[in-house]
Amino acid sequence: SKLEAAAMLGLLLALGALFGAVQAYTIGVDVSQLFPVSDWQCVKKDGYTFGIVRCYKSNGAVDSNCAASVANAWSAGMAHVDVYIFPCPTCSKTGAQQIDELYNYLKSNNVKYGQVWLDIEGSQYWSSSTSTNQGFFNSMLNEAVAKGMNPGVYTSSTQWNPIMGSSFTAGKSHPLWWAHWDSTFNPCLSNFASFGGWTKAAMKQYAGDQSFCSMSVDKNCY
Repeated sequence: SKLEAAAMLGLLLALGALFGAVQAYTIGVDVSQLFPVSDWQCVKKDGYTFGIVRCYKSNGAVDSNCAASVANAWSAGMAHVDVYIFPCPTCSKTGAQQIDELYNYLKSNNVKYGQVWLDIEGSQYWSSSTSTNQGFFNSMLNEAVAKGMNPGVYTSSTQWNPIMGSSFTAGKSHPLWWAHWDSTFNPCLSNFASFGGWTKAAMKQYAGDQSFCSMSVDKNCY
């Protein structure tokens, strides 16, 4: 009957709207350890379609697992794979030198990646002087730009403001990967509050330190 047809159409439209809402966000994981292709395949099967891999460690050295980790993510069918640097601001190497080390490693190992994220967190890793930290950040950022590494910044207001100072906005023209552990990808970015010159975020880390598919991961959305 026409009534039944209308009811069925309404149900289909409602399901379509629900499916559309669920599919509105792209989700992925970031890792700081090496995991096999099979684990990445498990992640992909559960709907996570991108990966971000640590490639430089807080002790001031390249992460030797980086190339294999990135390759495994690609092999599992990830749509995008990025890398991140957890720098050592108190080491003798400048920010630019640490970026150069990472750049040379990625190039010599033919690592395919979308962009590099500068990890700004943990005041214990940084100087007590915001001006010193600003200089280190600028050194990293400028070198990453010069090397064509397509840099973005990983941070949150609670990390950025104590480390860099709330009025420091040198990163604002680059994408922000926003750390905000509210445990949900819906909403993903609409609850963002401006800081550091950023008026929007490109991506959100919504859950940290998750045990998932035999991996230790953080979960992200955009």
